[in-house]
Amino acid sequence: DGVVFNLFIWGRSKIQFYYVPKLKLKGENMKKNELITLKIEDIGVNGEGIGKVDGYTLFVKDALIGDRAEVKITKAKKNYGYARLMQVLEPSCDRVEAKCPVARQCGGCQIQELSYEKQLEFKEKKVRGNLERIGGFAPEELDEVMEPICGMEEPFYYRNKAQFPFGTDKEGNPVTGFYAGRTHDIIANTNCILGAAVNEHILESILDFMKKYKIRSYDEKTGTGLFRHVLLRYGFTTKEIMVCFVVNKDKADKSGEWFPHQKELVEELAKIDGMTSITASPNTKRTNVIMGDTFEVLWGQGYITDYIGSVKYQISPLSFYQVNPVQTEKLYSQALEYAGLKGDETVWDLYCGIGTISLFLAQKAKQVYGVEIVPPAIDDARENALLNGIENAQFFVGKSEEILPKYYKDYEEQHGGEKAHADVIVVDPPRKGCDAELLETILKMQPERIVYVSCDSATLARDLKILCEGAQEDEKTAGYQIEKWRAVDQFPMTTHVETVCLLSKLNAKQHIEVDIHMDELDLTDAEKKATYSEIKEYVLEHTGLKVSSLYIAQVKQKCGIIERENYNKPKSDDAKQPQCPPDKEKAIKEALKHFGMI
Repeated sequence: DGVVFNLFIWGRSKIQFYYVPKLKLKGENMKKNELITLKIEDIGVNGEGIGKVDGYTLFVKDALIGDRAEVKITKAKKNYGYARLMQVLEPSCDRVEAKCPVARQCGGCQIQELSYEKQLEFKEKKVRGNLERIGGFAPEELDEVMEPICGMEEPFYYRNKAQFPFGTDKEGNPVTGFYAGRTHDIIANTNCILGAAVNEHILESILDFMKKYKIRSYDEKTGTGLFRHVLLRYGFTTKEIMVCFVVNKDKADKSGEWFPHQKELVEELAKIDGMTSITASPNTKRTNVIMGDTFEVLWGQGYITDYIGSVKYQISPLSFYQVNPVQTEKLYSQALEYAGLKGDETVWDLYCGIGTISLFLAQKAKQVYGVEIVPPAIDDARENALLNGIENAQFFVGKSEEILPKYYKDYEEQHGGEKAHADVIVVDPPRKGCDAELLETILKMQPERIVYVSCDSATLARDLKILCEGAQEDEKTAGYQIEKWRAVDQFPMTTHVETVCLLSKLNAKQHIEVDIHMDELDLTDAEKKATYSEIKEYVLEHTGLKVSSLYIAQVKQKCGIIERENYNKPKSDDAKQPQCPPDKEKAIKEALKHFGMI
């Protein structure tokens, strides 16, 4: 409602002005710290519950679909806001009790209170949503090629690696655990239910040692303190254990010690059944990077070993190695199946790490080339190849987006313009996805199949869109189609999910294989096809009419005889073209019948 003002101007007609009071926008109705009751209707990509109040959207951490909850607004923007879960008034039928007592405070498990069945449903929906929204793929297209998500029978105690920061509590005691979400505040916990059970004993031993000898935890604000982190690795097949101390120190003392009373702690840890490697990694940088660039062996050896399938791997403190060995074997087996190797293929494995996928592929391929930017990882990859007696895998140090384009360019120069080719290209990039130049080179190389292993479905969708569209300006670098895709739950209780996708040049809907025997072919029609000159001669001899090639082409087109594209077409859409007269059309048809062409 508003008020109308009539303004009369002398000698002119009246003009009306309307005054309308300012209306409140949605966001202006919401205030910080206000308590709201709402129903959670959806779940966001980071596991937060999503509800609406009078059309205003609120994101609520720890709330689940189906919850009716009381929440407190923590931030109110124009069209949406954030809220803290205060209490669940009516729980969702999918809500379960968390096994971990600090699940909500800790930033490690975002969706532990959601039933595992619904976690799998959420993750599959997350991948699919990104493929539709970012990749532009049609829902029915994705349905046709989707395989069901691969979950775990036992979704706890699955991690073979954990990095624990050290801190100090209010009483001055050393603590370790995990950071609270989006903070560097440590939630004290030595018994993470996602990690190996032996971790608790190791961490408690270290904390007791720190208390006994007053070893100070690192302080991010001041840059002082000695123990920054401890890295723990566990071989699920070999039962071997690694402990690596990340210390705020450039080098060891003259006595060779990285920390006071080092020998005592090392001897205590060495008593643990399965202990194989105890190391120290110096890191004095004032950054969030956990590990140092190097490490030194304090006891045992500088690595542990473990298996994925039948392939044995050496894993150092600096190695990238998938954290869930049970699901990793399923993931890599799926990638191997998608690669469709028969033994004569050349394969490129980009972002290969320590050669985990490369060596899997090498069991079935003729030759595998792996590329990784981290030099120690390539050293491990080469060692792993020797360890398994694999001789058909070669590894390169460098950025995949630089190595592959350079290889493609050099190959063309060295082989007289011949293009480099790969039968299969496998990519397993970090969360940021593949570099644009790398995708362009992959399209130029035109492999028969591309296997994309992704830890971020948003960048996966972006890259798949590029690969499926192809290089539009160059018909020789045609795009691909999604042949199969599957989500794999590598990280139960968290919002993260891996995806493996097969791309193929082949359009299966337009391709069939047919066996034709030569004795089944009737070659008489081909033998009877006449040239334009022969048709002209026949028409002239039998009717006395002269016909042009244009008229013959027009009649052949009417009769369904395929002509070369653009043959005798006008030079432009506006150009006028004479049409064959009826008498000449009839004469040409008679000639075509004579030569068995119609």
